[in-house]
Amino acid sequence: MSGLPIADILPVALPDASADRLSTLFDAHYERLYRLARRLVPTTDAAGDLVQDTFLKAARAVASIPIGSTDEEAWLVRVLINLRRDEWRKTAVRRQHEEETRRSTRVPSDQEAVFVARATVWRALDRLTPRRRAVLVMHELEGLTIPAIAALLGVSAITVRWHLSKGRGDLARVLRSHGGESHGKR
Repeated sequence: MSGLPIADILPVALPDASADRLSTLFDAHYERLYRLARRLVPTTDAAGDLVQDTFLKAARAVASIPIGSTDEEAWLVRVLINLRRDEWRKTAVRRQHEEETRRSTRVPSDQEAVFVARATVWRALDRLTPRRRAVLVMHELEGLTIPAIAALLGVSAITVRWHLSKGRGDLARVLRSHGGESHGKR
């Protein structure tokens, strides 16, 4: 794309000297800026837009661009990075605002709340050891007695009680950590 004349991408009328300077800058630094932009944005169109915005800024401040290849490039790179940083900030603020709006306006239905709670508990159960998970599911969800679980697993009732107690504690810790509370409580 460096073969394009600067006038084709910048809809700005400039005095001849400024236009020549900008054209020289464009020819010298477009490829480098485009490669950098391509690494900073997700699409080729966005990279082209970012470089175009960089040269628009340069067109508005041609006189303040330092002379010398490395100084010019450093100035243009700083402009490009600052433009991208501004885009990131705008996106983050927009996303935060949308999230806050969604949280404040949307009330989950009872069915959604039950679905979320059920999914959260099952994800938490998946993080337990197999034995503790089995004991908790059989006792709490299937309603089996401790002696029945002991007989099914071939262990003593005391071992089932121990796994049940430890499993409840582990499950509570996992659920607390899912809810944002401290991981360090034991």
